[in-house]
Amino acid sequence: MTLPTPPSTRLLGKSGIEISSIAWGMWRFAGLEISAARAAIDAAFEAGITLFDTADIYGFGEQGFGKAEELLGRVFAEAPEYRDRMVLATKGGITPPTPYDSSPEYLTKAIDDSLSRLGTEYVDLWQIHRPDILTHPQEIARTIEDAHKDGKIRAFGVSNFTTAQITTLAQFSSVPIVSTQPELSPLRIDTIENGELDQAIAMDLAVLAWSPLGGGRIGDPGNTREQNVAAALSDVAAAHGVSRTAAAYSWIMAHPARPIPIVGSQNPARIIEAADAFKITWTRADWYSVLVAARGVPLP
Repeated sequence: MTLPTPPSTRLLGKSGIEISSIAWGMWRFAGLEISAARAAIDAAFEAGITLFDTADIYGFGEQGFGKAEELLGRVFAEAPEYRDRMVLATKGGITPPTPYDSSPEYLTKAIDDSLSRLGTEYVDLWQIHRPDILTHPQEIARTIEDAHKDGKIRAFGVSNFTTAQITTLAQFSSVPIVSTQPELSPLRIDTIENGELDQAIAMDLAVLAWSPLGGGRIGDPGNTREQNVAAALSDVAAAHGVSRTAAAYSWIMAHPARPIPIVGSQNPARIIEAADAFKITWTRADWYSVLVAARGVPLP
């Protein structure tokens, strides 16, 4: 018996916002020329992607803090219809060299600054990028509630939070947490085994999986474990006439939590290729063969 194929669209947790089952991320977006930026966005639209994920820190280092958002804002200024076609997500709370700040003063400023750079009145999903241990969750909740009430954010999510941090924050917030963004790939299976995906199912959280290709190691495996995982994915990919990359996305999406892989490539052809993930139908045996290769030991 085969596993169900994920639908092309779904809801963003309890928000009522419809999104694509694959997202596109802008971690390396900041260095593009505006024509290349538009070509990448067009490719994502062609692949059926409506969920676009960026962050205020994207661009930090080479281009500068906020540069990815600024570039997207330039795209919106040149082609306003792009904003209307996407569910826009961004993140804040990483403040090099501090490194993290979720104080009410900072989060309020971070949201306002992102809106200014993007040239939009609101974002559909705003996420705390990494947890600030020194801020009480009640303070975070009040800040998010104010931003939501003011129409600056439609929905609220978290990124890189532990299950305990999510549970605690949810207890204080009247604005529901609708998403979580952990690292998840066939090479990073902690999220599958430590309860994060189980919590997402229980709380109806959309799971946005960052680095779904293991930082490129799915395509270019190094050690024996990586090679074994790549081989297991390649077997399934060959049977369905798709790339190993598409198989990796599809493997993530087959979990009952329905994780949403965030495609990180800025290459239009590779972005379009992501849609091939929907062409794969997994058997339990095939899916578990990838998991066993990732674990490096047989299942009990």
